[in-house]
Amino acid sequence: MTGPLPAREAALRILADVRRQPTLRVPLDDALGGVLAEDIVSPLDIPAWTNSAMDGYATRADDVRGASDAAPVRLRVIETVPAGAFPARAIARGECTRIFTGAPLPEGADTVVRQEDTDGGSEVVTIVNGRDAGVNIRRAGEDVRRGATVLAAGTPLGAAHLGVLASLAVAHPLVYRRPRVAILGSGDEIVDVDRPDEILSGRKTASSNTHTLLALTRETGGHPENLGIARDTPESLREHLLRAVDADLIVTTAGISVGEHDHVRTVLDGLGVIHRFWKLRMRPGAPVGFGLLGGVPWIGLPGNPVSTMVTFELFVRPAIRAMMGHALPFRRARHVRLAEPVTLRPRLQHFLRAVVSEGAAGLEARLTGPQGSGILTSMVKANALLIVPEGQFDTPAGATLPAILLDDPAHQADPPF
Repeated sequence: MTGPLPAREAALRILADVRRQPTLRVPLDDALGGVLAEDIVSPLDIPAWTNSAMDGYATRADDVRGASDAAPVRLRVIETVPAGAFPARAIARGECTRIFTGAPLPEGADTVVRQEDTDGGSEVVTIVNGRDAGVNIRRAGEDVRRGATVLAAGTPLGAAHLGVLASLAVAHPLVYRRPRVAILGSGDEIVDVDRPDEILSGRKTASSNTHTLLALTRETGGHPENLGIARDTPESLREHLLRAVDADLIVTTAGISVGEHDHVRTVLDGLGVIHRFWKLRMRPGAPVGFGLLGGVPWIGLPGNPVSTMVTFELFVRPAIRAMMGHALPFRRARHVRLAEPVTLRPRLQHFLRAVVSEGAAGLEARLTGPQGSGILTSMVKANALLIVPEGQFDTPAGATLPAILLDDPAHQADPPF
């Protein structure tokens, strides 16, 4: 290992070592948020037949063109076709079929006159408006053609994609398996929320990081597995880490700094970890480690709550997305205008919590307030991470900086920092 790395180099090293997960078929309703692992080629036209786009009367355009209140057209109704049924007769000049939305158009028809432009007759109908001549039909194959690739491998599956798969009778799409992410907190000073008396009395600190990481992992698409809270002893850390035998990714929080109670590195060394890096040139979040433990990627995050969330966003979230098969693992950065000056020390790349909103001159950013790494409520207020380059100590109001918008659905292949 070398000295502290830039955040960008660290992110690239992590991606180089994580592997896309195996594929499996899942029930369609469980595929939301997954990534398709095969091309979907349509076995049919959609719609499968030309059908009505509304309730009304299927007619010939030549019969109804020019109809009006002053010059109505009267047609003989030869049958009624509801949705789910098929017409039994073709229509000829002067004839029509009572039809409902989604029902196949009878042979000879090229128009559906909406029912409000008629008198609603059941044997003979009077058409009083010819505006629908040639329209209100859905032609066979106008959405999807048989043999067309409808969805390509690598497509992230949203609600609309599941609807398309359902229309093609794909009950079990092939997707990349969601990674199992083992999450471990550590520290003698922290307890879980099932011990409220100790937390509320101030004797112990709640393990907010555990629940934050479980939620962030689930939100990203991974399957979180809570390894619990290890004590600040090598024995406890080793025991908890050995529980991650089935994990695809291990994420720890705290215990990787240089204090005398920080035993994570010693324990990992004893378990045979291959270290890739240990510290970064960034704030918050300098104490970040990465390595391979029995071939499983391990990412060690800092213990301060804000540092945990920021480093998850920059390093763990892209790793999970890459393992799920996403070709674009990183959120993009947008350029924003500072609404206030920013002064920083020391000489590190900074990721500041900010609120970005639309201003008169475009996107505008303000800090959430104090930027201490223990102020977790700043992450509640923030919708962006403002990126200040290493060595840029004073940035005046009005200057432009890149910002990662935390609610931006757009992603990119490379780190934006």
